[in-house]
Amino acid sequence: MLQPIPMTPAAPARPDLTPGESAAAARAVVNLFRLWGLDDAEARACLGGLPARTWARWKTGATGRIDRDLATRLSLFLGIHKALRGLFGTDSERVYGWMRRPNAAFGGRSALAMVTEGQMLDLYRLRHYLDAERAG
Repeated sequence: MLQPIPMTPAAPARPDLTPGESAAAARAVVNLFRLWGLDDAEARACLGGLPARTWARWKTGATGRIDRDLATRLSLFLGIHKALRGLFGTDSERVYGWMRRPNAAFGGRSALAMVTEGQMLDLYRLRHYLDAERAG
C-alpha cells in the first residue's frame, strides 16, 4: 500500500500560483522551449496538449488563465531546467541540448521524446532523475 507523502511548507498540497506568477512561469517556459529548439507541436505536447491558439498567444506574452495542471507542468519544466543548469553549469550546449540526446536511463529515448507523450508522471520522473543525478 502506498503511503501518503506528508505535507510540509516545502511540499504544499498543490502548486497554487498567483496569476502573476503563472504568467511569469509561462513566459519563462516559452523562452526555455525556444532554447531547447522545440517546434510548436513539441511544445504543445509537453504542455499536455495545449491548444494551438493558446500556444500562439503565449508566444506573444498573453498567457491568460492557467489552471493547476498547467501550473504544475510549468513548475516541473522550470525545475528540470534548474537541475540541468546544476548539472552542466554554464555549458549552454549541454544545458539546452540534453533534452534531445538519447539517454540509456530512458531506454535509449531522449528526455524530450519521453515528455512529449504528455503524461504528468513522466515529467515528475524526469525531474526526480535529474535531481538524483545532481545529488550524486
